[in-house]
Amino acid sequence: MLHLLAQLSDLHICAPGRRLYPRVDTAALLQDAVAAVQRLPVPPLGVLLSGDLVDDGSPAAYSHLRELLAPLTGPLWPLPGNHDERHALRQAFADQPALQQTASEDFIQYEVPLPGLRLLVLDTLVPGASHGALCPRRLAWLAAALARDTTTPVVLALHHPPFDIHVPGMDRIGLRDGRPELAALVAQHPQVQRVVCGHVHRSVQRVWAGTLVQSAPSTAHQIALALGLGPAPAPGDGWTLEPPSFLVHAWRQPAAPGEALVTHQVFTSAAPGPFGWGG
Repeated sequence: MLHLLAQLSDLHICAPGRRLYPRVDTAALLQDAVAAVQRLPVPPLGVLLSGDLVDDGSPAAYSHLRELLAPLTGPLWPLPGNHDERHALRQAFADQPALQQTASEDFIQYEVPLPGLRLLVLDTLVPGASHGALCPRRLAWLAAALARDTTTPVVLALHHPPFDIHVPGMDRIGLRDGRPELAALVAQHPQVQRVVCGHVHRSVQRVWAGTLVQSAPSTAHQIALALGLGPAPAPGDGWTLEPPSFLVHAWRQPAAPGEALVTHQVFTSAAPGPFGWGG
């Protein structure tokens, strides 16, 4: 049987009636993304929300977010990004049982068992900052989770990518603390088939620590492809209104020998077609 996990990232929802920057109608764009998830040929087992769910961390924005996500009938698995506020996020998703696994902690990390797969969610939020970090306690949680089961394939989710993407504006606010420790831990566990993240508002892939890392584009605006090698902003640094999209992770259970997770990028706007091969 084929299973899907949808991943929406960097939604940046504002309070009702407000736009971002103020040109980006993030609410309308999320409605398009939700409709695209509903159009998938196989309903996903759930939706991973990989950070920056709202723009200002306010309860009003989270309430608006839940209204916009209401058409999705399956479970929602959120993780905090640098624009999120942990307490307000927990309150907004209090009906999602997975978040209760670390209810006594000041971070939001949890495990979701899926058919033939484990989803492990990490919290890289540094309150009041744009960059990310993984402290020893959060890394210890991950080490224990990976050690509990060394055979079932794992998808590891976090907001900040654990490497530079050569877009200086984003690399300055990447994962600063815990990066080498995370790499060493993942390298010890070949069951980690995919590391997925957000933050950079682009689809970026890299082989890292013996596995594949995939960042999700935003359901709203994208970061300009201002590639450069130094710490200073590159020409064209900023954001763009490139077509929004999201990721879909697909796998079969039971899996054939050598079969692994496959990831697709899905654009949120409905496109003409499909057409027959004859034209």
